Amino acid sequence: MIRFLTAGESHGKALTTIVDGFPSNLKISENFINQQLKRRQFGYGRGLRMKIETDKAEILSGVRFGKTLGSPISMLIRNSDWENWQTLMSVDPINEKIQKVTIPRPGHADLVGVSKYNFDDIRNSIERSSARETAARVAAGSIAKKLLEEFGISIGSFVESIGGIYPEKNFSEKLFNNSISSNFTGKLISDKADKSSVRVLEDQHEEKIIRKIKTAKKNGDTLGGTFITVATGIPVGLGSFMNYDTKLDAEIAQSFMSINAVKAVEVGEGFLLAEKFGSKSHDEIVMKKDFIGRKTNRAGGIEGGVSTGLPIIVRAAMKPIATLMSPIESVDLSTMKKVDARRERSDFVAVPACAVISETMLAWSLAKFFLQKFGGDSIDETKDNFNIYNKKLFSRIKNNFKS
Repeated sequence: MIRFLTAGESHGKALTTIVDGFPSNLKISENFINQQLKRRQFGYGRGLRMKIETDKAEILSGVRFGKTLGSPISMLIRNSDWENWQTLMSVDPINEKIQKVTIPRPGHADLVGVSKYNFDDIRNSIERSSARETAARVAAGSIAKKLLEEFGISIGSFVESIGGIYPEKNFSEKLFNNSISSNFTGKLISDKADKSSVRVLEDQHEEKIIRKIKTAKKNGDTLGGTFITVATGIPVGLGSFMNYDTKLDAEIAQSFMSINAVKAVEVGEGFLLAEKFGSKSHDEIVMKKDFIGRKTNRAGGIEGGVSTGLPIIVRAAMKPIATLMSPIESVDLSTMKKVDARRERSDFVAVPACAVISETMLAWSLAKFFLQKFGGDSIDETKDNFNIYNKKLFSRIKNNFKS
């Protein structure tokens, strides 16, 4: 079982994460992790903090000479702005009087945080509930990404819409119709999306979205959007229908919903399937040369909680960021009177970054189920188990059903 734990506050000294359960001899480098962290910070519409922070992970343990040891891997991401926050975020008690944050922002964890944890300062809620924490998750998920790459599994994402602006060509239809080329990989789609400042696949689409973001900035407002994350090269048989908590799609849904501001997740055609006849909803089973295949991929690569071998397709929706430069109504908890919600340094749009974070969360969910199935204390042992399974899978099915 792999697991990770993150720690740290948004304006604290650093973020840290400990990753445990990966096999030994997996090749990993700080450079690979930092490339993913850089992608998370990218995108038109990000706020001032992205100009301050240049996230870089330092591997403190668990790796020697570029390979995992099989022991826990610990990583550190320093906060460049820490010097300006040493007093406000001091670990030790201080004599100075600190101005407490007393006005919660609608849509953020400010009010529920002070209600649940009995705080007298919203700052305590802000620091841990901030999306800054996802930098540590990207570092952890990058190791999962690297593991999956060893087995030909590739993960990518692109932004489908921002502020309700969708592309003229619906690329996801090709994914659902299983009509993409055989050499398509998740990485290919990310490489294309990364060339766009808002991670979309069409130039005209990008131009329309940027105009909408400029309008939001001018009005002191924010925008959300939808994004699609794809994993290719998935073997048949990850996950199980035996218990509620062993279903692969349930695990993926939970991991996506754990990303800040994500409010909806669907696998495959999702909600659209509820509007169709059954004959237009399911993926017909056909023989393709020497193996069993599907005509379509409306299920998004998962049936009965188990991977089908087709690309896993996950669509998610991110709500607009809660911090507004033209704030909406709130209540000052120190006076219990109506006020405008407070401002906090923030982005106008973070959908492109959210999509990148989703890649590492999907990688984590897949790596978790992958290692449950194939095991191995070293990467070589895992590869042996994986290769034997794949080699014999189709022949086992044929032999089991011989009349």
